[in-house]
Amino acid sequence: MRTADATTGVMPSTVTESEHVDVLVIGAGLSGIGAACHLQRNCPDRSYVILEARERIGGTWDLFRYPGVRSDSDMHTLGYSFSPWEDPKAIADGPSILNYVTRTAERHGVIEKIRTGHTVQSAEYSSADDRWIVHVRHTATGQTQVFTCAFLFCCGGYYRYDAGYTPEFAGVERFSGPVVHPQHWPEDLDYAGKRVLVIGSGATAVTLVPAMAETAGHVTMLQRSPSYIVSLPARDGVADWLRRRLPRMAAYHLVRVKNVALMTLSFQLSRRRPNLMKSLIRRGAQRQLPDGYDVDTHFRPDYNPWDQRLCVVPDGDLFAAVSAGRASIVTDQVETFTERGVRLRGGGELEADVIVTATGLQMLALGGIGLAVDGRPVNLPDHVVYRGMMLSGVPNFAFTVGYTNASWTLKADLTASYVCRLLNHIRRHGYTRCMPADEDPELIREPLINLSSGYVLRSVQDFPSQGSKRPWRVHQNYALDVLDFKLGGVDDGVMRFDRGASATATAAPAQAQPALSG
Repeated sequence: MRTADATTGVMPSTVTESEHVDVLVIGAGLSGIGAACHLQRNCPDRSYVILEARERIGGTWDLFRYPGVRSDSDMHTLGYSFSPWEDPKAIADGPSILNYVTRTAERHGVIEKIRTGHTVQSAEYSSADDRWIVHVRHTATGQTQVFTCAFLFCCGGYYRYDAGYTPEFAGVERFSGPVVHPQHWPEDLDYAGKRVLVIGSGATAVTLVPAMAETAGHVTMLQRSPSYIVSLPARDGVADWLRRRLPRMAAYHLVRVKNVALMTLSFQLSRRRPNLMKSLIRRGAQRQLPDGYDVDTHFRPDYNPWDQRLCVVPDGDLFAAVSAGRASIVTDQVETFTERGVRLRGGGELEADVIVTATGLQMLALGGIGLAVDGRPVNLPDHVVYRGMMLSGVPNFAFTVGYTNASWTLKADLTASYVCRLLNHIRRHGYTRCMPADEDPELIREPLINLSSGYVLRSVQDFPSQGSKRPWRVHQNYALDVLDFKLGGVDDGVMRFDRGASATATAAPAQAQPALSG
């Protein structure tokens, strides 16, 4: 058996002229590793390879290196259903999550299937050959390789990995100190004892502020508008108690059920009783801040909870940093950068030695891969998503998009297990192709991601749509999806199956089937 490289955690990449596999998985992050583990377990007779554009596995959890980087979901639900999270921290730091993903890949024999430094540029499905033809560029050499596969599974998420989002700030070139985006954190950045200004109010900003405040002279979070911030325990007391009394898988699944129920309750309460949820969140913040603190200015958003994701702070670390005077929050807008810091539209100047622009991410559908079917480019906005994981009119293709109101991996697990069901159904019945067909004239199209966050509104028009009813509706409800994905029929009248050219060429006449039979 080959051994993984000590620095990257993966097998050395090799270059060949061409290679064919049954399933080609794109992305070796949380979703791609999970998808491969499902294939190993549920489709052991299928060959597969994982292509990863970066030189290391882990995706998000290897890319982001800023201080305090951590999950904003509990690890009992962000972890895989088949691989228990056993660390005492329920809200975990990035290195711990990266270690968990790598360890899972090693335990399940997935590590040997990963090719790092392989960037997928385009993929075209050929009906004549019943396969995808995938063009891949090798980062180190610039060479192009062609992979072919029967089924293409895109697990790269929907964020752009090579660039974060930074608005155009007037006068930024005048500032004398470093200006850093969290997505490109320099290893040698020294902020000990210095004045740090963090621009932003989302999950990254509320993570950075308390982490940097531990060594910085002072950290100021400048926000244009507040976000909902909720404190959760860094450790799950129920999980600790159950682990001492039950087998590890039993304890893990009980904690998952508990946490899914709490997440669902939070979301449903936010939708049905938004004013009550606002009041509960406000009181939670007020309890952890000094008496007389202006909670309504700095912690009262002008939208309802879950119109954007809630920001989680473990053990109230942000509130603690503010209460201790190590951090402060200013709610205003940047008028211009100056030599010494930032001048505010509301008047006054915030002086800083280091400025961090925690201003968000950029979305990129399917990692920017150009898809085509029989020579016709796939224009994503023209298509509707099926079960939140396939595209109408595109054969033998699936992708992973997690929940926006719960842990990403909950949906990723369901998607991967459903793809395995689909692959096994295809093989069992002698088909070579499957494709969801949008033939409902009454189907109303809606945005795929129903959040008002800036990063969504900037890019959602470049994504496919969801539909107004099943199976085109993307339910942000894990319990409903469990029933649908695990118990719903694969051959549902919307998914079309076909014995394509490669199968019918060798099949006896009596075995031939009409194209795309239901």
